[in-house]
Amino acid sequence: MLYTPLGNTDIQVSKLCLGTMTWGEQNTQAEGHHQLDYAIERGINFIDTAEMYPVPPKAETQGETEKILGNWLRHTSRDKAVVASKTSGPAIWLPWMREGNSRFTEKNITDALEASLKRLQTEYIDLYQLHWPDRPTNYFGELGYFHKQDPDTTPIHETLAALKKQIDAGKIRAIGLSNETPWGMMKFIEAAQYHDLPRMVSIQNPYNLLNRVFEIGHAEVSHQEGVGLLAYSPLAFGVLSGKYLNGQRPAGSRITRFSHFDRYTKLEAEGAVASYKAIADEHGLSLTQMSLAYVNTRGFLTSNIIGATNQEQLKENIDSLDVKLDKKLLQKIEAVHQHNSNPCP
Repeated sequence: MLYTPLGNTDIQVSKLCLGTMTWGEQNTQAEGHHQLDYAIERGINFIDTAEMYPVPPKAETQGETEKILGNWLRHTSRDKAVVASKTSGPAIWLPWMREGNSRFTEKNITDALEASLKRLQTEYIDLYQLHWPDRPTNYFGELGYFHKQDPDTTPIHETLAALKKQIDAGKIRAIGLSNETPWGMMKFIEAAQYHDLPRMVSIQNPYNLLNRVFEIGHAEVSHQEGVGLLAYSPLAFGVLSGKYLNGQRPAGSRITRFSHFDRYTKLEAEGAVASYKAIADEHGLSLTQMSLAYVNTRGFLTSNIIGATNQEQLKENIDSLDVKLDKKLLQKIEAVHQHNSNPCP
C-alpha cells in the first residue's frame, strides 16, 4: 500500500480509501465489518463515511452507516483507522436532516458532529468534510449555471470559525470540502488566510474516465494550494466495470436496484465505456482495474475512494494498486477522451 500526507497535516492516508455508503442498505453490518477487516489487512487505513449514509438516503436509515463503522471501531485500536465523515449541507430533499435547514452554522455543525461522534463511538474524527456547498451552485452533475444569491448562506469565515472550535476541542483533526467548485475552494482558502482560521486540506469530488471535469478548474487549485483530491465514484457507479454494457442490468447491482442513479448511464457514455473496455482487453486488464489504476496515476490525487458490495469486488479494487499503465495504453485512453470528453459530468 502507498501512503501520502493529508494536505499539510501529519496524517498519513492510504492511496486507496474504503467507501462505506452501501452499508445499511446494500450491505449488512457483518458484511461491512468483513470489508473493514480485509481492507485493513491489505494496508488501507482511510475510511470514508457521512452522516447522510447509507445511499439512497432515507429518514429511516440515516446514520446507519456511521453506526456500523462505530460498532467496528469500538472493538479496534482507534489508531488503525483514519476516519473521514461529512456533515450535510442544506437540501430540501433531506427534510429529516435538521428539518431541511442544514446550513453550516456553528449550532448545526456542533449538533451534526456530536451525533456523528456518538454513532461512530469515537472521541474524534480525523477528517470532517462539508458534504456540499451552503449556497446555490452546481454539484451532483448539475449542468448550466444560473446565478442565484441566497441571503441565508452562511459566510465562509463563520463556518471555518465553527470548525476551528471543534478542532481546538480535539473533536476534529482536519477539515475538507466535498462537491465544491474551484471558486468555492479558493474562497475557503482565502478566508482561512485572512481570518487566521483552519485551512481545508482536501476536496472530495467525482473523478473517473467518464467525468474528468475536475481537471478543468479544480486540479490547478489542488496543485497550487495543496488541497488534494479524494476521488469518489472512480468506477462511475460501477459502469466502468463494464457490467452494464449492451443494456445489461445484473441482479442486485446498484443501477438495477436504483434506476434513478442515471448520471453514468447516458447514451454518450456507452460508446466511451465500450472503447475503454477494448483497450483493457487488448492489454489483458479488467476494465475495473484499468479505470481505478488511471485515477491512481493522477498527480492531484490524495486518495481514491473505492466501494464494493462483495469481497470479490473489494479484492479486485485493491489489487488495482499493483496495475501499472504504460505510456502506449495511457495514450489510447487519452485518444478516447479527446473523441468523447466527459460524457457524464
